[in-house]
Amino acid sequence: MDGVVGIPILLGADSTPGRTFIQIAGAGYRIDAGVLKEEFERPGALRKYLQRYIQAYLAQAAQTAACNRLHGIEERLARWLLTCHDRVGSDVLRLTHDFLSQMLGAPRTTVTLAAGLLQRANLIRYSRGVVTIKNRRVLEQTACECYQIVRNEFRRLGLL
Repeated sequence: MDGVVGIPILLGADSTPGRTFIQIAGAGYRIDAGVLKEEFERPGALRKYLQRYIQAYLAQAAQTAACNRLHGIEERLARWLLTCHDRVGSDVLRLTHDFLSQMLGAPRTTVTLAAGLLQRANLIRYSRGVVTIKNRRVLEQTACECYQIVRNEFRRLGLL
């Protein structure tokens, strides 16, 4: 599982703020929020799994906030590409510079420059909305420590 929409509902809120969108094409399941909340309130495997996911999600959110404040765009781009790579399980990621700029909270031109640096280092290939991971090992060395911290937490909780 890579994500759950509606965590505030599981935690007792009546609604979820904001909008949700899928970042990279894939499969998913849809369940009525009321039904999910009922199932979540019962002891069992689903509740335990969702609790672990919520814990990992909160750790990721906190780490991302610190990362966005402390690390440069090249490190953050490498972190984000590695995270996508982990979830998708493919070296080919369909991502535009515009979309990456939204995800990283940086101007498109800044993301273009950072992607160019990663491409010149032969870590990725970028062409017309397609990023191909060429050297994951060195890309991991380029990413800030935030990538490993979050990945290790997801692994520890059995989510990766």
